[in-house]
Amino acid sequence: MQTILVDRTHLPLVVVTLNRPPKRNALSLDMWLELPRIFDALTRDDSVRGVVLTGADGHFSAGADISEFAEMRGDAASGARYEAAVDGAVEAILRTAKPTLAAVDGYCLGGGCSLAMACDFRFAHRGATFGIPAARLGVVYGVLDTRNLVNIVGRVHAKRILFSACRFDAEEALRIGFVSHVDSATAAQSGMAWLAEMTRNAPLSIAGAKRVLMALDDGIAAEDAAALAGVMRASLESEDYREGVRAYLEKRDPVFRGR
Repeated sequence: MQTILVDRTHLPLVVVTLNRPPKRNALSLDMWLELPRIFDALTRDDSVRGVVLTGADGHFSAGADISEFAEMRGDAASGARYEAAVDGAVEAILRTAKPTLAAVDGYCLGGGCSLAMACDFRFAHRGATFGIPAARLGVVYGVLDTRNLVNIVGRVHAKRILFSACRFDAEEALRIGFVSHVDSATAAQSGMAWLAEMTRNAPLSIAGAKRVLMALDDGIAAEDAAALAGVMRASLESEDYREGVRAYLEKRDPVFRGR
């Protein structure tokens, strides 16, 4: 069984599905290592304008596969290697140049939250359940994941989520800003319809906005000023910029090609 599926039948949207239903899509080390390859390839693919990350059979992900921990995360050295694999997957999603959306049904726990928070947006089914149980396992949630959590919900809510290890429902997730939308439909269904609207906009503008936002999150906007200026300059020299201006003046919808 393929543990991660890539569905291109909805282009320009691609659906990436975590696919271990018997384990509620718990993430194996192999899956953590595979995710960067998948998202890096999607970033390079000009036919892709947006990515939906979801889980098979009614659950997003129950988190990292704890049954592997004795072997794959049994001491400090192997734990550091495992954490590097998790960070690699999260970084690959964060730095994907296309808009990304986590469609969350059922459980979204621990490592599942890590992946969902790496996406630009999170849509949840009303029956979804969230939580970060690190404090019940005796581990410290990763620095990158904790930064993402604070950026999304703020420091006070992040402390409560991490210190209590409690689970919270979709309505609570919406209230604190962990998710941006809650619906009775499947999260993938509502998320894809919403993300499709975004794919009509200029890909270079979206990629540039993500680059600027990441630099601000990383606290390197000043140091990266020349590179960011280059991103903005490239957009003004693009065919899409000329098309956008023409379309506005001609009172029609623009047709962007990402160049």
